[in-house]
Amino acid sequence: MHPYRRTLARYPQAAGGGLIDRRAFLGAGLLAGAAGVAAGAPAAAVGEQLPPSMLRPGAALSTYGIPSRYEASVQRLIKRPTVDVSPGTGSSRTPLHRLNGIITPSGLHFQRNHNGVPDINPAGHRLLVHGLVRRPLTFTVDALLRYPSISRICFIECGGNSDVNAANDEPQQVTVGAIHGLISCSEWSGVPLGVLLDEAGIAPDASWLLVEGADAAGMSRSIPLIHARDHAIVALYQNGERLRPEQGYPVRLLVPGWEGNINVKWLHRIKVTSGPMETRDETSHYTELRRDGKALQFDFIMPVKSVIVLPSAGLTMQGPGWYEISGLAWSGMGRVAKVEVSADGGRSWAEAALQAPVLPQCLTRFRLPWHWSGQPALLQSRAFDEHGNTQPTRSDWVSRFAADQEYHNNSIQGWGVTGGGEVLNVYT
Repeated sequence: MHPYRRTLARYPQAAGGGLIDRRAFLGAGLLAGAAGVAAGAPAAAVGEQLPPSMLRPGAALSTYGIPSRYEASVQRLIKRPTVDVSPGTGSSRTPLHRLNGIITPSGLHFQRNHNGVPDINPAGHRLLVHGLVRRPLTFTVDALLRYPSISRICFIECGGNSDVNAANDEPQQVTVGAIHGLISCSEWSGVPLGVLLDEAGIAPDASWLLVEGADAAGMSRSIPLIHARDHAIVALYQNGERLRPEQGYPVRLLVPGWEGNINVKWLHRIKVTSGPMETRDETSHYTELRRDGKALQFDFIMPVKSVIVLPSAGLTMQGPGWYEISGLAWSGMGRVAKVEVSADGGRSWAEAALQAPVLPQCLTRFRLPWHWSGQPALLQSRAFDEHGNTQPTRSDWVSRFAADQEYHNNSIQGWGVTGGGEVLNVYT
């Protein structure tokens, strides 16, 4: 009996459209069968044809590894504002459908810059802690490197991620990275911010912080002291190596689960204050205008969200048969508790398998077996976090806000699969 038929006999459809119970991943039959169907060509005899790589010596040792030249197309997607501004203003987005697992390579971590990437010599860089403190302190980078450090694996998501689906009345036919690629996940290492604040001595009437970067835009945000003191990290390393310039070298702030630009890059100043400072980037930007004319401000935490990355817009199915639906889920509130997938436009849902580790404020990879019949399908995913929060439909999300509100869009993403196998961005 074909291994898939054995699997179907044990694990029938979990929802309409050919979605199979996530427990099928535990059976060797499905995985082995999937490999056979995907690769299904007769095997040549061993030694019948040696690959060219076995016929000549390989390249010499290198001092710093780089990706294979055959993967040169795996690049960030650059998006610049439509108005004429500094060439360093804009964003570059992570190509989510070209990656696997949960860790984003440092060279593919998204960027959002407001006036270019500064070239900072760490020998001359200083971090000032001042304001409502008993004694103002200045830290050199070398001094920060001497402090005991901690590490966190967590995501950073720009507040404007998924703006493509928020700002356009008609769905844009671009890749998942071009829509949702302002999110990445890394291991960050550095000094707990509370250690530095305690060393400076916080005044009794202090309740907020102003954090400021040393870029030409002087990016600055206000953060509640109580959260920053307990959770923020003054990060010096990303994925085991020193920060790269576009990620804030030589030092940046990390506030797990909070809006991207609160994680200020090129950090050079922390002012302890008695209230928010109402800076440019938390008044004219990064607020959410509602239909009643009022705006939400200081909405820091990134909401629960998910997106299927395989298959996704711009890709083409390779004929009817077996596929793995794979995607990413996350929540700034904590851990992802569950992800459900629909292949019939939300009429029925199947629970996906969550790949370990499932960490708080971290990307979580989800997977689900799918047998595509070759008929049109509408794929969707919706995540639930440990606090019971879930995702709205796009129509529900849009109904809450004024036109052109683009921040904190966590609505359900739909991918329409045509009978010919083309995958399209669709609104739900």
